[in-house]
Amino acid sequence: MTLPHRAGPGLAAAVLALAPALPATAEGAFDLDALVAAARAEPPMTAYAVTGKIVETAEAFSALYGLAVTGKKVNEETQIDLLIREHQAGAVTGSVSLASDVAVIVAELMAKGIVESWVPPDIAPHLAPSALDPLVVVSDPHVWVYNSEVHDRCPVTNVWELTEPEWAQRVAMMDPLEKAPYADWFNQLASGHDAAMAAAYAAHFGKPFEGASATEAWVAAFAANGPLITDSAGVAEAIGAPGQEKPFFGMNSTAKFRDNAGKGYKLAFCSGVAPFAGWLYPGVGVIATGTASPNTARLFVRYLMTAEGIAPQSIDGKVPSDPRVGLPAEEASGIGAHLDELMVWDTANSASDLDRRQDWQDLWRMNYRR
Repeated sequence: MTLPHRAGPGLAAAVLALAPALPATAEGAFDLDALVAAARAEPPMTAYAVTGKIVETAEAFSALYGLAVTGKKVNEETQIDLLIREHQAGAVTGSVSLASDVAVIVAELMAKGIVESWVPPDIAPHLAPSALDPLVVVSDPHVWVYNSEVHDRCPVTNVWELTEPEWAQRVAMMDPLEKAPYADWFNQLASGHDAAMAAAYAAHFGKPFEGASATEAWVAAFAANGPLITDSAGVAEAIGAPGQEKPFFGMNSTAKFRDNAGKGYKLAFCSGVAPFAGWLYPGVGVIATGTASPNTARLFVRYLMTAEGIAPQSIDGKVPSDPRVGLPAEEASGIGAHLDELMVWDTANSASDLDRRQDWQDLWRMNYRR
C-alpha cells in the first residue's frame, strides 16, 4: 500500500501534538489525576498488540480507571495495514499500537504523521535515551536456546559454529522471509556490530575475516547450512521437546520458555555465545494521530510502563524499559541476569532496516538450502 505523504513531526516526538493539551498542574508538572479525568470524558478505544496478553491488560486497565478500552491481538502486517487505512479514512479504531513492525512504524508511519510517540513525563527520567525516541514500552528477547536434557551446558560458543557441518540441518529458527524482525536483525548486526561479527569469525577460525561484511558472509553461510525454518511453536518443540537423542539448537523468543512448565520442554538459555547470545526487539508504543480518545491513549501507554500494566508480558521475559519495574522472579528463562549479553536494538537505524529488508531476505533466499 502507498503511504500518503504529508508534513509530519519527524521521527522525534517525545510529546504528542494531539489535542486537547496534556493535563498539567498550575506549575506545568504532569498531573495524572487530570489525565484520568480528561480520559473519562472521551469515547471507548481499542489497543492493538501482537500479543494476546493485550486483552487482559485492557480489561485490567478499564477496571482500574473506569474506562472502556478493548485489547485486540493483531499481527504486525495487519496492524500496519489497519493504522494506514484508518488514518486515510479518518476513522481511527486502533488508538494505541504496541510491538508492531518497528522499522515501518518509525521510518514510515511516524514520519508521515499517521502515529506519534508520547513519553509519560513522570516516567521519562527513568528511561534510557534509546527508549525515548520513540517510546519503547518493552523489549522482546530473542535468544539462542538449547535442550538441557541432552546438554549440561550450551553446546555452542560462537555463531560461526552454526555454519559448520556439525550443525547442518540442526538449527531451528523463524523464517526471515516471513518474520521481518529476523531480516532486520541481520541489518542491525551489519550496521552496528559488523566488527563484532568479524572478531567472532577470527576467534572461531583463527584468522582475520577478509571481505566487505562479516555479517553478510555469516548470513549466507548459515542459510546454506540448512536451518529448520518454522514458527515459534515449531522452534520450541524442535529444540525443547523431551526424549530426543539429538535435539535441535536454535533461536526463539523467551516467551516460549513457558512451555517448560506447560509442555515439559527442556528449553535453556545459551549464555556466552559470541558475539551476542541474542537480541532485544523493541515493542514501540505509539498513538494514532486521529484518535478521538487521545488522553485515554496516553493513560493507557503510561499504564503499560508500570509493573501492573506490563505484568502479563514481563512474566514471559519481555523486558520493561523502566528498570525500576524489572522482571518477576518466576520468569522462566532467567534472561534478566543476562541482558548485557544481548544486542540492543537501535531504533535510529529503522530507515536502513526498512530500506535493506528486501536485500537481506534476497540474500537468505539465494543461499538457503534445505
